[in-house]
Amino acid sequence: MTLCGLINHLRWVEYYWFQVMFLGEEPAGPLTEATDDDPDPEMRTAVDIPLPQLLDEYEEQSARYRRLVSDHDLNSTAKRPISDGRQVDLRWVILHLIEETSRHNGHLDVVRELVDGAPAPKTCRAGCERSQRRIAATVTVPWKT
Repeated sequence: MTLCGLINHLRWVEYYWFQVMFLGEEPAGPLTEATDDDPDPEMRTAVDIPLPQLLDEYEEQSARYRRLVSDHDLNSTAKRPISDGRQVDLRWVILHLIEETSRHNGHLDVVRELVDGAPAPKTCRAGCERSQRRIAATVTVPWKT
């Protein structure tokens, strides 16, 4: 588990839920390489991507998804059913991505602490506030209109 691997994973998880599941597009990139033995190849392949490039691409993608969310009603149904056969709406997709991001945010904090040795409360306040603003910007757009 690496910083780049986790960020790349989040990037492709968002791609999967917004573009593949919600919009109905075909999987692309590392998603096409997933196997039972390697279900998240984006975690492994991220070591070849420079961190600044990865962050720039993730930010650009996030801006596209903020526009996608603001352009659709939260009750809009996803084009593809989830694994249990249910048809979910955009609201469900957003909440699922909040859960996914929160879970991996904890993993990122562990990786950071292993590198610098400092406990999260002393070093993460600004980062946590930035993360909260990013999530708020993504999630609250539909309610602003």
